[in-house]
Amino acid sequence: MIKLIFRSRLHKALFLTTLIFLLGLLGYLLLFDYSFIDALYMTVITIATVGFGEVHPFSSEEKVFTIFLIISSLFTFGYAVSSFSEYLISGELFEQLKIKKVQKKIEQLQGHTIVCGYGRNGKQALTKLTDFRRDVVIIEKDKELIQHLDGNRILNIEGDATTDEILLKAGIQKAENLITALPSDADNLFVVLTARQLNKECRIISRASQESSYSKLKIAGADNVIMPDKLGGAHMASLVVTPDVIEFVDRLTIEGDTTANLEEVAIDSLPEEYINKTILDLDLRKKTGCTVIGFKTNEKEYIINPEASLQLTAGGNLIVLGRPEQIMKLRELF
Repeated sequence: MIKLIFRSRLHKALFLTTLIFLLGLLGYLLLFDYSFIDALYMTVITIATVGFGEVHPFSSEEKVFTIFLIISSLFTFGYAVSSFSEYLISGELFEQLKIKKVQKKIEQLQGHTIVCGYGRNGKQALTKLTDFRRDVVIIEKDKELIQHLDGNRILNIEGDATTDEILLKAGIQKAENLITALPSDADNLFVVLTARQLNKECRIISRASQESSYSKLKIAGADNVIMPDKLGGAHMASLVVTPDVIEFVDRLTIEGDTTANLEEVAIDSLPEEYINKTILDLDLRKKTGCTVIGFKTNEKEYIINPEASLQLTAGGNLIVLGRPEQIMKLRELF
């Protein structure tokens, strides 16, 4: 409690001002037997040095006490003015207002994505999510990166993502996804453990540098663990073995609104008349030109190139392939 009160000069000034006020009020009440109103009146005019008359002629003791109160209040007032001026000049006031404004916006979010770390992988994740117009909150402790995010009006929280307090500020309890892309596998492990405790339903995707970290992150609660270095090497080797196939896959972009070739359609988002019907009944090829190339069941099993007779059960997802204009038509339809 004491540490909280004295954490800044402004807090000290407020504390000392309150202390002087209470000291004057109690002094007149207890030492000189004033009524509450008289004691309050004398304390206010003494501290404010406005020069109004006393309640009654002072005794020597009352004069000494009042002199002490005037001198104490002058020093306290001077300290308070200098502290508040420093608070304004340092920009701390505006920083606090900015933090409150950002926090209010975050509290209004529902089903957003939290990205921990604004390094190379974090920036790539933000770009992709922004392309899809997803609500994103970045957690970063580097002040220069925070300033960059503020300049681009990207919601962010400054602090350590491994702590409960920072994740709660980022809205982890209402978040739908969390991506932790911190450089340290140990830090990512802490984030996964903390986030999973705070939100059992959140989808957690973690970055890993070492293969030994993969199983630990999965046990901790990560739904997916990505190893960028391993993926990069495997991709380069695939360009040697099957160059045309890899180049074709690379062209299947999921960039966003106008350049997408792949789209995911949740069965639960379809009109009710299509639930428990077949892919043939949905007839996406005729309506949009898109082709269904995959289906994810509600048990998280993937079926590649599903049959037209496959039943569209609730909780599943369709994976659809098409040209950008066909994907746009698909989005308009559903």
